Amino acid sequence: MDIEAKLKQIKSRFEEVTTAMSDPAVFDDPAKYTELTKEHGSLKELVDDYDNWMDLKSRKEGNDELISMDEDAEITEMAKEENKEIKDELIKLEEAIKIKLVPKDPEDSKNAIVEVRAGTGGDEAAIFAGDLFEMYRKYADSQGWNMSLMSLAESEKGGYKEIVFSLEGDEVFGKMKYESGVHRVQRVPATESQGRVHTSAATVAVLPEVEDVDVHINTADLRIDTFRASGAGGQHVNKTDSAIRITHEPTGIVVECQEERSQHQNKEKAMTMLRSKMYDIELEKKEKERAADRKSQVSTGDRSAKIRTYNFPQGRFTDHRINLTLYNLDNIMKGDLEEAIEALRVQDNLEKLNELSES
Repeated sequence: MDIEAKLKQIKSRFEEVTTAMSDPAVFDDPAKYTELTKEHGSLKELVDDYDNWMDLKSRKEGNDELISMDEDAEITEMAKEENKEIKDELIKLEEAIKIKLVPKDPEDSKNAIVEVRAGTGGDEAAIFAGDLFEMYRKYADSQGWNMSLMSLAESEKGGYKEIVFSLEGDEVFGKMKYESGVHRVQRVPATESQGRVHTSAATVAVLPEVEDVDVHINTADLRIDTFRASGAGGQHVNKTDSAIRITHEPTGIVVECQEERSQHQNKEKAMTMLRSKMYDIELEKKEKERAADRKSQVSTGDRSAKIRTYNFPQGRFTDHRINLTLYNLDNIMKGDLEEAIEALRVQDNLEKLNELSES
């Protein structure tokens, strides 16, 4: 990869975008201005890295000149010492730039729909599903994302048999996509009288939220049923048939929404879920094909794979895909997920970078 040539192209494009943004005519087209602003923001970090890289190279060349002249022993030695530091900085900066140059997944900027379901473990699995939901809710708050409930089924002993919610904000799917898979918990359940550690599980599915243009659905293929909402949900519960269940008959996909007060709002949300599920089927096929080629540990496309263990007695959080172990489980359960997600993103980008280098 010719880093300098690539960065020159990026800087040239950055200058074009900057010029375009200063044109008064662009303010008459809000969509265009928003597009330019996003591109400007995405390019700026790399342009700053390029300027820093060129500055380091310039300083090194100046030191090389002093070393070759060798007119003063002390100055020559200082130049040599500084060059050692500059070389280390250049190596680190080049590695960071290479990762940033990996093409972004177009799905990453999408919003997401997250489904958390209790797995093996009975009541404790449902309680753990509730804990995962709270973890994601707090993480979403820390990211400035908006969360909206779509569907839930509560468990009698606490937690949820299933809870579905949407997340809206910057780079939601790009971060949350690594959460898809089986999450295992090891702890003494509140329902356990003997104090024994039990192992339970919950599954998480993260789907990119898509628009009508991304997926075509024939309305003739849909069966739409209404029913009364149940469980938590406010005064409208059990009074009106506002809840919606949609079945896509060719695929057998069933979605339902009951969290809104009106049938119309619930239908809109249910259709959003349906589009995302159908889109995700194709996306998962592509991921499996890519994973077969890349032998990726991070994004295998296998949603049934065990990805994490949350060990409460030891305060240990382990992500099995990248052998990451952290001993700050309490903070993680309070939404401090950034370190784990960033480690997964870096590993994913490194795999993509290796793929680019080999092609």
